[in-house]
Amino acid sequence: MEIKQLDSSCRGKELTFRYRTEYYYEIDCQEKEDGFTFALNRRPFPSPVEKSFTDALLEPWLEEPRVLAAIEAGEELGYLELSHETWNNRMRVSNLWVAERFRRDGVGTALMGKALAEARAAGARALVLETQNCNHPAICFYRKLGFSLIGFDLTAYSQTDVEKKEVRLEFARPV
Repeated sequence: MEIKQLDSSCRGKELTFRYRTEYYYEIDCQEKEDGFTFALNRRPFPSPVEKSFTDALLEPWLEEPRVLAAIEAGEELGYLELSHETWNNRMRVSNLWVAERFRRDGVGTALMGKALAEARAAGARALVLETQNCNHPAICFYRKLGFSLIGFDLTAYSQTDVEKKEVRLEFARPV
C-alpha cells in the first residue's frame, strides 16, 4: 500500500461515511454553585444502530487542507484530509475514510500514522479530530492510537444533539 498526496482535483469529492454501533457515551452535565461536573458513560443502544452521512473533500472553511490517499494496485482504499490550524498550531484530521471492505486491514492505522508524521513535520503541537459520542468504533480506534478526549460540544450539529446521541467529541494526541 502506498500513501500519496492528491492534488486539488479531488475538491468536492463526496465521501459517504457508514458505521454500525452498539454503544454511545451518555453525557451527564451538572452545573453547580461552585462549578461544573461532566461524565461520559458508555451505554448500550437497545439494538445496534446504523449511521450514515456524507462529507466533501477540501471544503473552503479548512485552512490549507491536504488530502492523502491510501492506494494499492491503482485502487483508492481510503482518504485522509488534514489541515494545519496555524492560529493554535494544531494539525486537524477533518476526514478519515476507509472503504468498508478494507476496514480492519490497517488502512486507517497507516493513514493516521501518516497524519502524525505530517503533524511532526509541520511542527504542530498536537493532532486533533472530532467524532460523535455514538461512533463507538471510531472512539475505540482513536483511543487505541493514543488519542485522549479533550472536550465536547453539546450543540455542534443541532439543538438536539444530546437527545439524538450525536454529540461532538474532540480528541487529541500530542505530536
